[in-house]
Amino acid sequence: MSGVTSDASPWVHRFAQAIPKEGLVLDMACGSGRHSVLLASLGHSVLAVDRDIAALQNLQDPLIQVEKYDLEGSDWPLHDLQLAGIVVTNYLYRPYLAFLPKMLIEGGVLIYETFADGNAQFGKPSNPDFLLKPGELLTLAQESKLKVLAYEDIYLDQPKPAMVQRICAVKGHLKGRIPLQFQG
Repeated sequence: MSGVTSDASPWVHRFAQAIPKEGLVLDMACGSGRHSVLLASLGHSVLAVDRDIAALQNLQDPLIQVEKYDLEGSDWPLHDLQLAGIVVTNYLYRPYLAFLPKMLIEGGVLIYETFADGNAQFGKPSNPDFLLKPGELLTLAQESKLKVLAYEDIYLDQPKPAMVQRICAVKGHLKGRIPLQFQG
């Protein structure tokens, strides 16, 4: 399992331990489940959600529940959840973005990382609908009264050149949990 968890985003890996152990963690638009595997390896119960779950068929971890949902439909399937953590990478759908902080329990952690304005010069995504505007995740945190633990709006050259915006924010207080520092 460690080989799979090494595929996790360094940002997610750095802050995953800040998520409370009690409660469910959402891996939204989870793709191949790389972050679901990481979260389960840390003892979290995970809801892995994507519109295409074919890549998740081989996940055999009892801590990971896989669900196929249309995250961009007129009826959002996740609005009633109360979550200890939410992890989102390489995905943006603005109509439901403001719902995420409302779904967190007290002490719950939002870890979000996706492409940002300026990424078009490096390839896809290039459509502004899928690129965060400058400060957009900070604005989301401020409007939702989340405490920002870390935020970056930067150029990355690995795994491929990209403009990326990322945040780790908590609803309320961390309750004694200390985020991991990136080792690498």
